[in-house]
Amino acid sequence: MSAPSLFEHLSVIPDFRQSWKVQHQLSDILFLVVCAVICGSEGWDEIEDFGHSKLDFLRQYGDFGGGIPSHDTLARVMALINAEQLQTAFAEWMKACHDVTQGAVVAIDGKTLRGSYCRGKQKGAIHMVSAFSAANGVVLGQVKTAQKSNEITAIPELLKLLNLQGCLVTIDAMGCQKKVAAKVLHKGADYLLAVKDNQPKLMQAFEQAFPMNELISFEGDAYVTDEKNRGRQETRYHFASEFMQEFQDLSYEWPGLKTVGVVMSFRTEVGQAPEEPTLRYYISSAELSAKKLAEAARQHWFVENKLHWSLDVALREDACKIHRGYAAENLARVRHIALNYLKGETSFKGGI
Repeated sequence: MSAPSLFEHLSVIPDFRQSWKVQHQLSDILFLVVCAVICGSEGWDEIEDFGHSKLDFLRQYGDFGGGIPSHDTLARVMALINAEQLQTAFAEWMKACHDVTQGAVVAIDGKTLRGSYCRGKQKGAIHMVSAFSAANGVVLGQVKTAQKSNEITAIPELLKLLNLQGCLVTIDAMGCQKKVAAKVLHKGADYLLAVKDNQPKLMQAFEQAFPMNELISFEGDAYVTDEKNRGRQETRYHFASEFMQEFQDLSYEWPGLKTVGVVMSFRTEVGQAPEEPTLRYYISSAELSAKKLAEAARQHWFVENKLHWSLDVALREDACKIHRGYAAENLARVRHIALNYLKGETSFKGGI
């Protein structure tokens, strides 16, 4: 991922300002903000200070003829930049520098920017839905959910932005919707969707086909994993099958349905009695073995512990109180750009 490539994609975002009043090019401002966030800046004052200290470096890629914009200018411009245009530029940049591989898991999940909430302006916290490449550890694209809406409406919009040919798209139960499944197939990918009570017919079919008291003696394809970490042991049993008689009628409702799967997990803490087993149900348009189901289900959680965790702990996203205009949404995308660069850096071994 080269800086000039990113700079080219940022340069196509149209400038909303009156040309005769422009002292700092929009592409320069965006490039400055990206570089500053990569280096740990969290607010407009810190970004301005970073710019003054690194002006010679920044001029290798941009004009910066008017020097470094003030923190007030940075705040005003970032609040007014069209968030959808920045979203599209980000997705196009990732298409240009990231090649998807056949069967690679792309996990889709949402995260709330808690610091974007503002009671005084009656502005709710922003919720972003991101697509995360589990194999490469990079964000492929993201969209903001509409106000008073949820991930169900945002996921199809996100899918439109992405190149998913040959991928396996994993989504939690919120995205287990027939329209979402059809959209994934239309993009040339397969889906793996978690099933919960929001799809009662599917839940009933799973409970009939996979009663808990019969799972241990399941005669079909099964795979077991055993994980020990910090005094906790978790054993997971994975079961996969072509859709059975209980799913026959539902197969016409869910496009491309080929595999149904169950994950039964047991967790034990040192010195405590084992917890009750938990069951998770999945449907997929891919022909998955129990082992492949285990790997894909596990990789879905990378979006939590490799993306959301890094955003909160390393980049302090939830601590950011910026919420003016589009600034919170635009800064969220800048953090994703920064994280992608940092994940791609291999010359130095260290945490984000």
